Amino acid sequence: MRRAIVLSAFGLGTTSPNPPVGCVILDAEGHLAGEGYHERKGEPHAETQALAAAAERARGGSAIVILEPCNHHGRTPPCRQTLIEAGIARVVISVIDPTSRGEGGVAALRNAGLDVEVGVLEHETRLVLGPWLAALEHQRPFVTLVYTVDAGGGIKGLLSTDPASSQEAVMAAHDLRLTHDAVLLEDGQLEEGTPNQHGRDVFNLPTDTTQRISDLLTLLIDDGVRSLLVDGGCSLASSFLEVGVVDQAVAYIESGGPSNARQRTVDAQQFAGLLRGFALGDVVRVGRAVRVSSVRRR
Repeated sequence: MRRAIVLSAFGLGTTSPNPPVGCVILDAEGHLAGEGYHERKGEPHAETQALAAAAERARGGSAIVILEPCNHHGRTPPCRQTLIEAGIARVVISVIDPTSRGEGGVAALRNAGLDVEVGVLEHETRLVLGPWLAALEHQRPFVTLVYTVDAGGGIKGLLSTDPASSQEAVMAAHDLRLTHDAVLLEDGQLEEGTPNQHGRDVFNLPTDTTQRISDLLTLLIDDGVRSLLVDGGCSLASSFLEVGVVDQAVAYIESGGPSNARQRTVDAQQFAGLLRGFALGDVVRVGRAVRVSSVRRR
């Protein structure tokens, strides 16, 4: 299952509105026979990819998949039927699909005589599926705020400006961009997380009021966006925090030495107050910066 979780992350930023899913197939003796992940919307799902790799070795074997196999015809056939027809004997599932239709994939598999186990490593699976699940629950994209804090306490974006930040921090921010469906830059420009992946047009939308932020998030969720990276300075970042729609914040804090601690700007102090509802996730050294990740307390 952990291998399936890792595989699923290769689909981050490219599968929405579908979830990123990974699947591993074991043969009847329990040996690895095939694996796969959902790469993009409209293309074969993880189960289909893994079964194709396993071929006849899948018969009598097990499918380990992080999300309940789909139970409906969409752009691709239902995965539960694909597993049944491949002769899979056992299916191990981590998370039940909240969008499952009809009786659900688990019930269909059990009705067909397959052995099904559910809830395996569910907490770990949410490391990848968490934003997608949260977007469905809150009916808006999962929002990640990324910014840099310079030695004087100035708050800036990493992607939309050219701050005096460590190259390691800038590169890490670009990696973060690839895991999100869309990116909102400091000037209000909205772009693909993975450019040209979905074919959605780039456009400008002001985001300096509560209503405009709400309208933007509604527009994005309706357009299939499940995760949004907001890269902005103090004004844009504060607006999203004040509205209460930031789910996680990632800060790259530049070193200026202890002597600069008394010189922090008033804006930085006020901004820190907006993060009081968050809990630290991790603190990691990244080149000359320290990356501080925090998540909103629920």
